[in-house]
Amino acid sequence: MKPEATRTGGLLFLTYGFRPFFLGGSIWAVLAMALWIGMITGQINPPLGLPLVSWHAHEFLFGYVGAIIAGFLLTAVPNWTGRPPLQGPSLLAIFVLWIAGRSAFLLTGLVDYRVAAFIDSLFLPALALLILREVRTAENKSNVRLAIVIFVLALANILFHMEMSVYGQAVIATRGSISLIILLIMLIGGRIIPNFTRNWLIGRESRHLPAQMNGFDQVALAIGVIALALWTFFPEAILTCLLMLVSGILHMVRLGRWSGWRTLHEPLVFVLHVGYAFVPLGFMLVGLSLIWPDTISPLVALHTWTTGAMGIMTLAVMTRATRGHSGNPLTAPLTTQLVYLCAVMAVIFRLAELVFPDASLTLYALSASSWIAAFSGFLVIYSPMLLFLRR
Repeated sequence: MKPEATRTGGLLFLTYGFRPFFLGGSIWAVLAMALWIGMITGQINPPLGLPLVSWHAHEFLFGYVGAIIAGFLLTAVPNWTGRPPLQGPSLLAIFVLWIAGRSAFLLTGLVDYRVAAFIDSLFLPALALLILREVRTAENKSNVRLAIVIFVLALANILFHMEMSVYGQAVIATRGSISLIILLIMLIGGRIIPNFTRNWLIGRESRHLPAQMNGFDQVALAIGVIALALWTFFPEAILTCLLMLVSGILHMVRLGRWSGWRTLHEPLVFVLHVGYAFVPLGFMLVGLSLIWPDTISPLVALHTWTTGAMGIMTLAVMTRATRGHSGNPLTAPLTTQLVYLCAVMAVIFRLAELVFPDASLTLYALSASSWIAAFSGFLVIYSPMLLFLRR
């Protein structure tokens, strides 16, 4: 990634999608977690008008993760297509849509739920249309599937609101949105992780490079998609459990083919492998929780994907993209490594509940604190890079 050479300094907030969305998303990651802890402890009582768990799930999946997906794609797609990035008023408009969704969904107790749902449902379709326009204009057919996944994610968000309106909870939509985000990590991770790893290893004249994408990756992706689809709609089916476990094994092998252990000396690259490792681990733990729910809590197992894969992978992408586009070296200093450590500890504390169920409250508090520390650290270190270009 190259720095924005057309600017020499000053406010650059609306020159690339990663700037507003990484900043807004990381702020929301901190605020939403703080609000969530305040809500479940009774210290904060915002006018939600819907179950706390539903708000928590929606705002981290469609709010936080949605922002980071937007920031990444609005920055990466111009590089992939050779088209100019979305800038200025157009970028501001879609960012305002994201903010409006967060605000409306926090105040559903004050406005009609249908109004809040409509406002919240505008952002993702707009993002999908923008991505589709760019890849079609550039005749970049290989990336059309990313636009399709965003469209389906937008439909999952609409389904979430429909389920909430009819049933008072959104079980299928929540599982579906998690599945779609994991699919995006599988697709995008399979593209950027081996590429960044290969570039780093070539720079050190290593002859042991990541495997090129081939039929094995296609099989792993196909079985993973089927497993996620079955889990979304038929979580109790025996075939679902079987394919979840098989997908876990296949994606662990896929990760091993990328030679991640050879990048231990560069955390900026190695953290991508760490984040992706929670994809196969999530397949395995969620699959096992379907078989032994009394032994392996399905809710805790699910956080392998949400806190682990989503949290760590988004931080890894945010730090790398921000450093690259602000003219900073593509290496992780100690402060950034501490951010990664906090993110990893957040998922370790959460999963530790499987081993120490009697300490669940303490471990939950430690996990939430680690999450807040990770994203607060990101804000302290990277906000200047997001707002200003280093001279």
